Amino acid sequence: GLRKLLEAESNIEMIAEAATGRKALEQARVLHPDVIVMDIAMPQMNGLEATRQILKILPATKVLILSAHNDDAYVENVMTLGASGYLIKQTSAHFLSEAIRKVQAGGTFFSPDVAKRLHKRQQESLNRKGQCKSNAARLSSRETEVLQLIAEGEANKQIAEALGISIKTVEKHRDHLMRKLDIHDTASLTRYAIEVGII
Repeated sequence: GLRKLLEAESNIEMIAEAATGRKALEQARVLHPDVIVMDIAMPQMNGLEATRQILKILPATKVLILSAHNDDAYVENVMTLGASGYLIKQTSAHFLSEAIRKVQAGGTFFSPDVAKRLHKRQQESLNRKGQCKSNAARLSSRETEVLQLIAEGEANKQIAEALGISIKTVEKHRDHLMRKLDIHDTASLTRYAIEVGII
């Protein structure tokens, strides 16, 4: 539906689609799009991690998050990563083309209700400086990838193959995750990944 909506716009050209965060990253590396419309909940690599990695290698690309999550924690996380906007799926059809044009021109765009809450939270955060960052923010990019794959039920061997690393390296990342997060079993790691929006 969104593709048809965008194809009807005369000055917006769709150059690719991706079903996973990993595929989005691969295509971004090759195609260097001006704007990426990114979902958060995707298999293999979630949209937040894909956004982080894309903006690291392509700082000129703008990322517009399109999500069903209407939660302030997701919005704040996305802004920390450097995304240029956040659209709620329920309102996306009405605002999508406007949002793409605005972020491509260097601006930001948020669904109206998100914009109001974000402004309010930014004012409140001025009184909370110095607070510790969440454990999720302390995870490295690779640790976040490993955590998502663990939470998706992948075994060490499958994770190693997906990321192109050795099983021993996967085990090391798993150990680091458990120590950093003070979580000591796979079920609890999975619960944590769901709670913080990694899957």
